[in-house]
Amino acid sequence: MGCFVSTQKDAGGVRRRPSNIGEVAVFFPGLRIPRGVEISQPLSDSLPRSLVERLAALRTRIVVMAAQEAPTLTKARRKAATQHGGSTAADLLQALEDYLPVLLGLVKDGSKLEDKLQFVWVNQEDEAEETAMSNAWYEILSVLHLMAILCFSEANLLLLPKTSSDGYQPKVSEENRRASIDIFLKAAGYLDCAIRHVLPRIPPELRKDLPIDLTEGVLKAFRMQALGQSIDIQLGLAIDSPKATLAVKRRLACEMVKCWQQAQDSIADLSLPDGWGRKHRLFVQWKCCEAKAAAYYYHGLILDEGNTEKSHGMAVAALQAAEEFLKESKRASEAFNATAPLSRSVPLWGSMKYLSEKIPKDSCSKVRINKDLYSNNERVLDTAPNLPDFAVALKPDDYQLPPVDPSWNDQRSN
Repeated sequence: MGCFVSTQKDAGGVRRRPSNIGEVAVFFPGLRIPRGVEISQPLSDSLPRSLVERLAALRTRIVVMAAQEAPTLTKARRKAATQHGGSTAADLLQALEDYLPVLLGLVKDGSKLEDKLQFVWVNQEDEAEETAMSNAWYEILSVLHLMAILCFSEANLLLLPKTSSDGYQPKVSEENRRASIDIFLKAAGYLDCAIRHVLPRIPPELRKDLPIDLTEGVLKAFRMQALGQSIDIQLGLAIDSPKATLAVKRRLACEMVKCWQQAQDSIADLSLPDGWGRKHRLFVQWKCCEAKAAAYYYHGLILDEGNTEKSHGMAVAALQAAEEFLKESKRASEAFNATAPLSRSVPLWGSMKYLSEKIPKDSCSKVRINKDLYSNNERVLDTAPNLPDFAVALKPDDYQLPPVDPSWNDQRSN
């Protein structure tokens, strides 16, 4: 069934963690990168030399490229987003896609080769420096996770506001916003495939030893983050559109709440260590509060369209809840940025730029109007009204593992 080795971090370890990662629009931990492993000797008696050499060459290429990309990834976050992703990350993603069909041969039709190789990866969120497992499904899971994180990195670069040519405040172009949604859905597709089709193939006795980075809860949290950040962009586009109704904006905001709440629930019971783990939890908390602020704001505006004292009172309660969640989101943002590795929030843009101005203003205005209309009842509802329950319309890309490389069809045991 394979074996497992987890190495604790030490002063001489290979894991490098930056002290400051600059501006963050999209959270992702540093890259989990593969370590070089012996491939030729364990497989020499089972596969043709040409196939063994090809598998070894493809993995070695990824080891080298990932080691080069990992330290530059956080540096790239500090730069103005003047390039679309960067060729190195795109080349690494392509290398992973080239590797997968050949790697999948190790698990083809219940192959006895599934446990032949020990694969080693350097962790980020887990306390253990690295995790080694003699199981090919662990390698496949690690590859899909890395592909998703590379997408998050690309989306982060696209969503860092740039100073516009007209000299006004930094902003994110509509082109970059829409491109980011496609990237997020691609990442969600990789993660969805990992959760539904790869994780269950790892034996239970090994699954319990997976690093925090690859647990079902963390994978689900990242999948819902991808959907939540996509919907946030959709909400920002709706705010900019004169055709979008309050009902449309409320639905998007409520869907966003559902995504972030599911992300929060997925990691609630996990022992995420300090560092990337704590930063991950705070990011989800921050975005969940922002989503609730948006949802209660638009729910309050719709309730205020009613003609009764009750509906107006509920509207005020909803708007005041929006203001409280907005304040809470700012506290969570500050805590996120103050947690190592240190970071900075990007200048406000999109939905939160609009809502951070409108929520306090409209909440104050509606409270005053409500008191003027109903001077004999100055008491506002103790609790905010329930938000409507909408299903999340946005879905991950339908990513499926590629077919096994044709070279495996001709393999013969020596």
